Formats: sequence, C-alpha cells, structure tokens
Amino acid sequence: MKKTMRQHSFASRLKSLALAFGITLAFASCANEEIAQNQNGKDYDANLTTFSTGDPTTRTSMESNGTFYWESGDKIWVKDDNGAWQQSSNAPTEKTASFEFKVPGKFTKGSTYKVFYPGQNGNKDQVSIAANQSQTVPNTTAHFGASGDCGMADATWSNTKNGFAFALDHKAAYLLFLPRTSNTVLQGCYLTKVEIISDNDITSTYTLNPTTGELTGTGTGKRIIVSTRGNGTYANGFPLTNNATSAATNGAYVVIKPGVHTLKIRYWVKDMVTKVEGAITKTLSSTNYDQNKYYNITANLDVKNYDGDHYYMWDAQQQYWYGYEWTKHLAAGTGQPTLVGSPAGNYAQNSSDANHRWFHEGGGLGRFDATQSCAGLPNVNEMTWYAAKGDPRWDANELWTTMGHLYIGGMWFKKKAIISGYNPNTAYNGSDMRTNGGGGSWSVSQIPPSAADASNYFFLPAFGFYNSGQLNQVGSNGYYWSSSANPWDSRIYCLGFTIGSVYVSFISGSFGFRAEALFE
Repeated sequence: MKKTMRQHSFASRLKSLALAFGITLAFASCANEEIAQNQNGKDYDANLTTFSTGDPTTRTSMESNGTFYWESGDKIWVKDDNGAWQQSSNAPTEKTASFEFKVPGKFTKGSTYKVFYPGQNGNKDQVSIAANQSQTVPNTTAHFGASGDCGMADATWSNTKNGFAFALDHKAAYLLFLPRTSNTVLQGCYLTKVEIISDNDITSTYTLNPTTGELTGTGTGKRIIVSTRGNGTYANGFPLTNNATSAATNGAYVVIKPGVHTLKIRYWVKDMVTKVEGAITKTLSSTNYDQNKYYNITANLDVKNYDGDHYYMWDAQQQYWYGYEWTKHLAAGTGQPTLVGSPAGNYAQNSSDANHRWFHEGGGLGRFDATQSCAGLPNVNEMTWYAAKGDPRWDANELWTTMGHLYIGGMWFKKKAIISGYNPNTAYNGSDMRTNGGGGSWSVSQIPPSAADASNYFFLPAFGFYNSGQLNQVGSNGYYWSSSANPWDSRIYCLGFTIGSVYVSFISGSFGFRAEALFE
C-alpha cells in the first residue's frame, strides 16, 4: 500500500495559484501624532490604530479555489511604544476577504513593530496547538485559527493611508491528509477522524520567539485528532468514494508543531449500516516538518476482505447457502442474509436437502473424521494447541470486510511452527481427544501482538455463525469447525472465541460455522 508525502511552502503553493501568501495590513499611527482615517463615513477614533487588510490573500484560511479569508474571531497583538501588549479590540464576525482591526496604544512612524498572530486560542506570544481539531468540510482550512495556526511579522510604516504594513510569516507546520481506496466496501464508508500519533510533542502551548523566529518550548502532547464530521452531506464524515487522490472529496488539514517527527497515522472509518468504526494505521518515516510549509500525506486505504462462501454445516458437501448466495442479490428472506437479525428460509433442514448442504452424520461410535468440506481443517487435538498454547490475543480494532460490510474484532493465535510441542496426534495435555474426548476453555489477552512480533501470529475474524437461516454475533464471536467429531455422541468439535475467552467444545453439526484454511 503506497504512501507518499510531499512538502510545500505556503508561498510556493500560492505562487502556483497566482496568489501571494502573507498578510499586508496597515494602520495609521495615533497617540502623539493622532493619525486616524475616516473610512466609509465613520467617525474618527483617535484612541485606536487601524490595521487595514486588503484582498483575500491575507490570511491562512483557504477555500478549495485557493482564496484566503480572515475568519470569525481572528485577532492580532502588538507591543506599543511603552512596551505594553495591545490586542486588536475587534474581530471579524464571519468569514471576510478584508477587515479593519482596531488596536489601542501609542505607535510612532519611525519605529518597527513586531506583530504577533497567536491563533484564536492563543494569547500575546503564547500559541496553543490544539490536540482536538475539527474540520467539517473537505479541503478547507477555516479551522486553522482555532487549531493553532500562528505567525509573526515586522511592521514598518507604509504611508498615511495604509499605515504600517507587514506580511505574516507562519510558524506552524501543516499536514494535508489525502486518503483513497479501491476497496468497494470502504467506498461505502466514511472517514470520521484522522489521528496523528508522534514520537515526540506536536501539541501543547508554545512561544512565538522573535529572536529565533520560531516556536519555542517543549510540550507533552504527542497525539492530535482532527474530527471530520460536519453537517448535512458531511454529518457522517468525509466520503471515501475516490480511488484516486481528491482533496475536494476528503482532504483533511492538521496543524502541528514544526520539528522532526516519526508519525503514526490512524484513519478512522465507519460503516453506517453495521455501525462499525475502526482504524486503518499507516506509519511514516522520520521527517522534518518545517514551519510555514504544508505536507501532502497520501494513503491507499484497504482492509482484508473475506468471502461469505465458507459457512458450512459440518463437513457438508456444499456451503450453507449454496444456490442462494448473497452475491445473487435475491430478495430479503430468500437469499443469504448479510446482516444480523435478517433470517431467510432457504437453508438445509434435513439430510434430504437437494443441494447437499446437510452436515455429515455418523459420529458417536468412536473416532469419526471429516471426509468432505472439513477434511483439511485442524483436528480437535490441534485446536487445543492453538487455544491453550497459542497465546490467543483479542483484537478489538482489527478491521475486515465480508459480504459488503465493514466489521471489527477477532483473535490472534501463534502459528503452529511457533508453538512449542505442537503435535496433531495428541492434544496439549497428551491425550488424543479424537478417541478419548475432552475439551476446555482458556482466558485470552486483550493486547494484540506487537508490530515486532506480528509475523509469528495469524488472525481469525469473529465471523459469527448461521442458525436456522439467521446470521448471529458477527464481530463479537468466532466459530470454526475442526475435522473431528466427538467420539461419544454425534456432536462436532469446534474452536470458539469471544473477547475474554477461547474454547474447544462440541456442538450440533447443523450450525453454520466457518470451514476454511485460515489456520497457519
């Protein structure tokens, strides 16, 4: 799965858009010179200096057409001639292409002033890069001011009409996440949030340092989440309908502290039918994320897809829904149900089933092994090795798909080559349960295998099961047939698991459990 990252300075990007990045603001000095301007017939205010912004190229809020705006709540700070911090007394109340900031204090034409923009949640030279950011529409940065966008500039006298002028130099770094997918199931899901986890701090309160020209300070925040839920079209999040990069479809921006970071990105997606939500994780190499630059981070999202054709009654010749598979898109109540709680009647109900879907009868008189669909599966002895000695680990976050929907949950087991003492001819306790019977249950870990150890394990999804034509417990329970019947009655051995336990037991062969070679 290809992941690419590209960096850009805001200036270079806007140049390509025939726009200039930065702020050209002006104010007329007041105090001892009392220079003020009467704009649009308004009365003079000799106690305030006007910072006049011009065209829409003056702020960091960017629309999809490349136009920049000031946003509601934006304010600036300047130290006046007395060294006192002065904050603009007004702020936009809505998105606007230009605005006149009114700033109190004494300013002199011949002086140069440092202008600070600490973001909407900052104060003076203190900037708060938010751990929780929110973007409600794709490909917009209207949330930058509230998320920690910040900058500094030197303001010098321009002229009587325009006052002091400056161009803002931004001090945060910016990430643009561009997910795509060719997985048809994921294309029906929504991106609900993007989680950024760093090896060092990327969110906290920092200082705009005029000496270094950088954000300084060390924080403790190593995780940022940007929510992508909005209203109307985007009430569920951003769509994942694109198989090629498309900022207009689901581009999501994040503000972070500049620096060298190793980032792990978790793209949270949700299936609105099954209500399942989980994360697809990508890890990026260590990169220097520089101030005043944005970085394109693309990701091809995919998860393992499993077919719906491997539910069987035990050792039947044909699968549980043979002739009525979900891929035939039959009417509700007729074909294979793909969702819990939607029964259908066309399943085998006795051994005379014309489609040969009834289970293999004949056990209960000693050892009895599968010869048809379950013949190649692990026997009961092997199942106990996986359950008792395979270090089973429940994973509540592993995403997978089946029958057109997204699910989550399953169990990791050690591969048989890793299990010390593994022997198909005897169970973990030395007995051959194919002839002697037995079983057991074991508790499981709630911690998935580490990345370093993952290759020693294989994953079994919690596929649930069919009973009387109805699908049950998908995402919470897994049931897998063995190749062995109980030697003392007609019930069949299976491996079952849920969030807290795994067990080897026996049950009627008429249930629709999974029969496939997922064991390693």
